[in-house]
Amino acid sequence: MIALLGGAGPRWFNIPAHRPFVQDLARGLFDALAPLGPEALSQAVVLTPTRRGARALADAFIAAAGGRAVLPPQIRPLGDLDEGEPPFEPGDLAVDLPAAIAPLRRRFELIALVKGHEKELKRELDASAALELADALGSFLDSLQIEEVSARGGLADLVSADLAEHWRVSREFLETALTAWPARLHELGVVDVSQRRVTLLRALAESWDRKPPEGILIAAGSTGTAPATADLLTVIARAPQGAVILPGLDESLADKAWAQVGEQHPQGAMKRLLTRAGIARREVLLWPASDTLDTAGRWRRRVINEALRPAEATADWLTVIETLRAEGQAEDIDPIAEGLKGLSVVTARGEEEAATVAALLLREALEVPGRTAALVAPDQTLARRVAAKLARWGVGADSSAGSALAGRRCGVLAALVAKAADDPLDPVTLLAVAKHPFVRLGLDPEPLDRRRTALELHGLRGPRKTTWAALDAQLRRKMTEPRADLPALEEALAFAGQLRETLTRLQAPYDADGYARPAEAARTLAQTMEALAADETGDTGELWAGHGGEALGRLLSGLMSESDGSPAVSRRGFADLLARLMSGESIRSGGATHPRLRILGAIEARLTRADRLIVAGLEEGVWPQGAALDPFLSRPMREALGLPPPERRVGLAAHDFAQAACAPEVILLHSERREGAPAVKSRWLWRLETLARGAGIDLPTRPEILDWARDLDASPVYEPAKRPAPRPPLADRPREMAVTRVEALTRDPYAVWARDILRLYPLERPDEAVEARARGTAIHKAFERFADAHPVEVPPDAASIFEALYVTALEEAGMPHEALARESALAREAALWVADLERRRRADGRTIHVELKGELEINAPGGLFKVNARADRIEISPDGYGHILDYKTGKAPSQKVVDTGFSPQLTLTAAILAYGGFPTLGRPMPGDLTYLEVTGRKPAGREETRAAAGEESETAARTALDGLGKLVARFDDPAQPYLSRSAPQFVKTHISDYDHLARVFEWSTSGDEEGE
Repeated sequence: MIALLGGAGPRWFNIPAHRPFVQDLARGLFDALAPLGPEALSQAVVLTPTRRGARALADAFIAAAGGRAVLPPQIRPLGDLDEGEPPFEPGDLAVDLPAAIAPLRRRFELIALVKGHEKELKRELDASAALELADALGSFLDSLQIEEVSARGGLADLVSADLAEHWRVSREFLETALTAWPARLHELGVVDVSQRRVTLLRALAESWDRKPPEGILIAAGSTGTAPATADLLTVIARAPQGAVILPGLDESLADKAWAQVGEQHPQGAMKRLLTRAGIARREVLLWPASDTLDTAGRWRRRVINEALRPAEATADWLTVIETLRAEGQAEDIDPIAEGLKGLSVVTARGEEEAATVAALLLREALEVPGRTAALVAPDQTLARRVAAKLARWGVGADSSAGSALAGRRCGVLAALVAKAADDPLDPVTLLAVAKHPFVRLGLDPEPLDRRRTALELHGLRGPRKTTWAALDAQLRRKMTEPRADLPALEEALAFAGQLRETLTRLQAPYDADGYARPAEAARTLAQTMEALAADETGDTGELWAGHGGEALGRLLSGLMSESDGSPAVSRRGFADLLARLMSGESIRSGGATHPRLRILGAIEARLTRADRLIVAGLEEGVWPQGAALDPFLSRPMREALGLPPPERRVGLAAHDFAQAACAPEVILLHSERREGAPAVKSRWLWRLETLARGAGIDLPTRPEILDWARDLDASPVYEPAKRPAPRPPLADRPREMAVTRVEALTRDPYAVWARDILRLYPLERPDEAVEARARGTAIHKAFERFADAHPVEVPPDAASIFEALYVTALEEAGMPHEALARESALAREAALWVADLERRRRADGRTIHVELKGELEINAPGGLFKVNARADRIEISPDGYGHILDYKTGKAPSQKVVDTGFSPQLTLTAAILAYGGFPTLGRPMPGDLTYLEVTGRKPAGREETRAAAGEESETAARTALDGLGKLVARFDDPAQPYLSRSAPQFVKTHISDYDHLARVFEWSTSGDEEGE
């Protein structure tokens, strides 16, 4: 060790990017200290940036010892102020410092501060918006503390006359916050975590500077991002046996290019550190264990570093390529081609395919005994997708991303119950709560499943009910229907009562204005979840068990104990607040993971290395991430205060990428699309491709891995479904049909086969939109009730009468209350048009008949066939004509569609009327066949006549009846199939409930149908 750390300090070393950092570090220390005795190594102190780096280094010492038992050094995480890492507590220096404020308590205190000054911010803030601004304020305070910047005197000069007004508002608020926040911390007797960490690092640096440690002290892997950390590293480097080991300093970058290194460059952080420490780059020595003949790795490092050189220096790329190739002549190699060996690029179509590719590459590595593999991705969503993909092979990877609390079962239930407080009768939410695996409500599994199913089928499908009483009334009404399933309805009624009783307690903490303290809302939420999850003995099962349950318990406990200063929240506000808090909680559960696989974030991967490294998420906005939006400070304002620019994060991310890209085998993975939109390749990948292209080389690819990913779930042979053509026996084919079903038989016979023969009736969706259906039902009822009440004379106030009838019918049909205001305005316009219509049409004394049912039998090869119709309205005029009207709240069928027989409703009704199918009306001559379009818009209504009274309507009725005869005769042939979509021109305009069953999209787009 004397040779390694001998001589006067400072001692700065470098482990090049192409070398495995922790392995070289462990090997160098072990080789130097092991000969001095078993205790020499254990007495050394090694400071790493993160806890994961510390664990990786401990494993590396075991490998360096050849698997023998070894006492490793004291490895402690320094805490390079990386997000999520705990502070380094340097012994008794922390005794005299106040405790750090708990993170959750800090967020709520900042919420209270923001909410208390919403007038100054000129914004009305709910809990979620206040939390968003509180987090932004917290980031601003952290930046000031980490960078050790005092903004009190600088804020006043930030806003010039040419800037927008909201920047002045931000400045005034920040001035207030910089006074109010320290006062509040002093009142609580705590300090911010960042402030405490900086104070500790400063105290440690001063202590070690006054009295340097005599033992071996190594700081490894840190880039000294924060000033306090940088100064501590400087002190460590000067210690008698101290040293700082940098990760991936580029020693080969030309001096001219080094001078141009800026914030966005991978070397920006280390250049800033060396400049602050007063160390020239040439004074940094190569770590002895990294001094090897690894030429391939050396050329990879050169290629990556040249690709990422400062933008101002890229004009020299052709010269750099020539220089590199000249250097390689001595070894008779092309350095660029040599450097690109082991590196490949894979371009996936989207995130799902990228996750499959990454999972396959990880799984492939396991085929080689002892081979390790790791995925490096800053995108936690992609990391979780890959972990899910690996599960298909029963492989679990150690993931630093963990899993989101919001995605755990307990988190899902908490979010659902919080939403139920705001809208307990939302059918989707209520069904999700009832079907959650933790919910038992004191029932055994079998009766619980029966009650869930009964409530879903009989109570929660279809239009939503606005009250629990309405839900009960519907279930009781169904009990009176013929052939009602009484046992199921009784169980649905009982289960609805249990849910109502349990969920109603959520309303307890809210006052008359609908607001509650977050602590009380959280307490009630926890109690309600326990009531839902309790079995007959009161045991809540797995609700609070496992890592997810523990994390949720801590969060709710924190809400109850730490949110005293937070403003009151509404029901919706608490649900939003809880969702935001849970989305920021990641659970790293560990468990049974494969020892040779890891999924790492960019920071965690800085010090670790695997035999195969998959670097994913290489899209702009992902890696590097886009600059976060700061609601308080613009870029010039940050610069004026001395805060780091957003580009600094880009430089740190570039350094992490460069470290990862220098692995012996690395696959760079990116997607062409993200979230359905085109994605742009990461700037680093563009640069690497450009450099390679300048050298006349294409980056290696792995096309076979894309084929594997695309074939993984694909059928070996593509055999699209044929158009279904069922041929039921003649005895099972319908002998009676309504005119509306005749239209279905004309357009889509398969739908008739499914509904009228197989009796497959579509289920209504939970919370089904009812506007269009309610409008149609209501207009029919309004016309019917108006005609019943006023069969002859039209009253003077007909418009107001019809408007009231229409609005009442809309309410009865389930029109949501929030839509009734709009519908009432439309109803007023529609009623004026209807009143005028009634006066005009009744002027000749005709009689009005509504909702009459008629039928007619025709002879067919299979026997008599009966067609029936329920006419919306038939008017018998004094001249003996029967005028048929049909109400529409949408667009009426066109003249062409009616003439070609694809909409035979009016024409067949006319035929039934003409042949005496409506017994009470006799046999009037076919009159006008008219659609009434009633919308309330401009125009409020329209009469659309498709056939005029007399010969035109007689011909239309006769043609329709002849067409019906031919249609029935065709389907009386046992060989005639009930084809799906026999009229494909309507495939887009008329969606069938049975299209998914017929697999219409598959056979209609395959191109295999002859004649299509």
